[in-house]
Amino acid sequence: MSELSVKHLLGIKYITKEDIELIFQTADNFKEVINRPIKKVPSLRDITIANLFFENSTRTKLSFELAEKRLSADVINFSAAASSVKKGETLIDTVNNILSMKVDMVVMRHPNPGAGVFLSKHIDASIVNAGDGAHEHPTQALLDSYSIRERLGDVGGKNVVIVGDILHSRVALSNIYALKLQGANVKVCGPKTLMPKYIESLGVEVELDLRKALEWCDVANMLRVQNERMDISYFPSTREYTQQYGVDKALLNSLDKEIVIMHPGPINRGVEITSDVADSDQAIILNQVENGVAVRMAVLYLLASKIKQ
Repeated sequence: MSELSVKHLLGIKYITKEDIELIFQTADNFKEVINRPIKKVPSLRDITIANLFFENSTRTKLSFELAEKRLSADVINFSAAASSVKKGETLIDTVNNILSMKVDMVVMRHPNPGAGVFLSKHIDASIVNAGDGAHEHPTQALLDSYSIRERLGDVGGKNVVIVGDILHSRVALSNIYALKLQGANVKVCGPKTLMPKYIESLGVEVELDLRKALEWCDVANMLRVQNERMDISYFPSTREYTQQYGVDKALLNSLDKEIVIMHPGPINRGVEITSDVADSDQAIILNQVENGVAVRMAVLYLLASKIKQ
């Protein structure tokens, strides 16, 4: 298979296992490119990409921008916080204005779940979902799986636990879809108050005891507590959360095997993981960042090749 089955990347739940494999093979090639002295390729020279961020983002936005520039695309950056959206302009108006500038692709982060799907029904450009509310964040899940594959050789058959604030996390949902699609075993671990009611219907097990989860897993993906999405208190205090669900080096050293630690960032050091864990050899957090650029290059390149047809 040499092309994606979809025109947009709206969520992992819309793509196939073959799509994921194609993205990873393409990312392997781009990873080699970004480690060269000259890091640019002319692959998307005639493609214009608009980055629409209706929600603050530093790492994802930088990663996409770097991926676009490495592919020689023309890039338009749009930050809604400083735009007409504040004056009441609708999503469709904003996008139509940007499309009248002849944009081929839109990378969008939006606080409302389903914003990307809504948009894809109304405009011709290819849409990449860079996070929609607490719903999905497909490129993060892809780079996470890619990083596991790089470290452990394969995702299929591996035991992966996602620890922390599952309820507010788009990273958790996309990761569950992606890992299950590739044949991994998935558990989620965290306070009961931060587990969505539907979670077991996704084919994952809930484990409330962190130590048991770590003894079971090959990989632990540590999520931060998303205080900005919480309107009520889901646990008594940060200190109590850390005591129950924080990982430090002593805990890792007490396990009878070495597990891989991941984190989608930004890290709350000393809350979900301590600095000595974040900076240890077991952590692949910086590999995730590097792989994020290669995976996003792959996604943009594969979607753009469908535009050119």
